[in-house]
Amino acid sequence: CFLFNFEKKSNMKKIFLLLLFVPLIGSAQVKDLIKKAGDKASTMAKPGAGLDIGAGLKEALNKGVTEQVSKLTAVDGFYMNEVVKILMPEELQKADRTLRKMGMANLADEGIKALNRAAEDAVKEATPIFVSAIKDITITDAKSILMGNENAATVDLQSSTTTALYSAFSPIVQQSIGKVGADVIWSSIIKKYNQIPLVSKVNPDITDYVTNKALEGVFKMITVEEKNIRTNLNSRTSDVLRKVFAMQDKKQKI
Repeated sequence: CFLFNFEKKSNMKKIFLLLLFVPLIGSAQVKDLIKKAGDKASTMAKPGAGLDIGAGLKEALNKGVTEQVSKLTAVDGFYMNEVVKILMPEELQKADRTLRKMGMANLADEGIKALNRAAEDAVKEATPIFVSAIKDITITDAKSILMGNENAATVDLQSSTTTALYSAFSPIVQQSIGKVGADVIWSSIIKKYNQIPLVSKVNPDITDYVTNKALEGVFKMITVEEKNIRTNLNSRTSDVLRKVFAMQDKKQKI
């Protein structure tokens, strides 16, 4: 009766052969081998066994780049998206208000637009960097991430890759700032503001600011797609996404 507890015929054959050779290899060894075969059969019978959860999470993140981050690369991708739009640096909030009071609202608006144009151009040039970061990320606790919050995979990606992404992304942002003329516009804004009597002089690092804000925008958009995949069955456009996130669905129903 013991043999019929195994569902796979191949395992039954292996166990039968092992029993034939008990006198030759010893009962202790046979018991160990039978246990391993049984464990394997049991694992194969469990729902979701053999699924690479990490691969499913990576595909979800990559889909975030394909479906959502790509939107940021279009003209107005940042500028007209209130979720990720880049505003004046905090130290220049006062400068913004002052310039507008002095009739230079157009210059302030052009400065904000220039920051967003630089981010749009930089993300377009750097999209392969984000794809590579997702491919190379090591997901150490895939099941915990799968069963975690609606943005758990994105948070893990952000915590694991931000430093490396910043280093790779910053030179591209700096190049984009010059490419779209943001450096000239911001030089004019800072110069005009610093010429106003009695104000505290400012000289923000625009490259650093845009780099950080653009990265924030990228992760926010990846989060959008992760939430879609977790909550909308139609967003699971591959077998691996359907199978992996079905495990999450089962937990939620319990």
